[in-house]
Amino acid sequence: MSTGSATVRSRRTPARLLLACLAGVLLLGVAGCAGGEQSRPSVVVTTNILGDITRNIVGDEAEVTVLMQAGADPHSFGVSAPQAAAIEQADLVVHNGLGLEENVLRHVEAAKEAGVSVLAVGDAVDPITYTAGESAGEPDPHFWTDPERVRRAVGLISDQVAEHVGGVDKAAVEKNASAYGAEIDELTTWMRERFDQIPSDRRRLVTNHHVFGYLAQRFGFRVVGAVIPSGTTLASPSASDLKSLADTIETTGVKAIFADSSQPDRLARVLGRESGVEVDVVPLFSESLTEKGEGAATYLEMMRANTRSIAMGLGTE
Repeated sequence: MSTGSATVRSRRTPARLLLACLAGVLLLGVAGCAGGEQSRPSVVVTTNILGDITRNIVGDEAEVTVLMQAGADPHSFGVSAPQAAAIEQADLVVHNGLGLEENVLRHVEAAKEAGVSVLAVGDAVDPITYTAGESAGEPDPHFWTDPERVRRAVGLISDQVAEHVGGVDKAAVEKNASAYGAEIDELTTWMRERFDQIPSDRRRLVTNHHVFGYLAQRFGFRVVGAVIPSGTTLASPSASDLKSLADTIETTGVKAIFADSSQPDRLARVLGRESGVEVDVVPLFSESLTEKGEGAATYLEMMRANTRSIAMGLGTE
């Protein structure tokens, strides 16, 4: 009996060893997969406009997480707990800066203090300041309405990704940035050609709030007023603000108010009635991209749509 038992044990031992080896291989495989997920480079971007730009630069070299959903307002959107954790764990955080992301900035600052690399794009592209309204003297964060500043931003983001996001192919990132930068250059040329067809005496803009200062500076427009006399959608106009702007519309002969497509245009329509003249309300995509198929799913699509709308609103198309 003892010999038989020994024989059985001797036959079981190799089987047990084989099972143990297989289990070890499986465990190593799982650990390897988990490690791969953790080590995949990560870039977190706050706004969806910068998110689209960054994805064109990064390509497949890193995971790009965009916090702001399509159609959201950058002045008021917030982040979930998982998104806040993603900010803290990122290799690089790209945000607009200049006070745009009013409810997200504290998370970005906390990540920066914890050692995460952070790029405030707006601060680095020669920002301008508001010249009128409640925000006069403060920096204007809406730099993306000027494609030449976005062209500069492409280089900045590319450099930061190459420097701070380990594991990426720097040559691939540089190639992506060069190709996308060329598309931005083409966009600028196309916009200038369209805007050059608008007589100088018609290049006057009234908007929902102060958001097109950079576009005006680049292409020779004059912003004569805003329904909300502030750089943020969180402000509200007073009765005197509306009366003052109505007087301006009458004096300048402005025929259109350009309202953000993601914001209700009720105030713009009220102003049109208050002014005593016929004023069209023309929707623009100013602070957020849309879902695919809704007119402004990418930065390039948004800018082309806005250019056509401005030209049409000013009577040239």
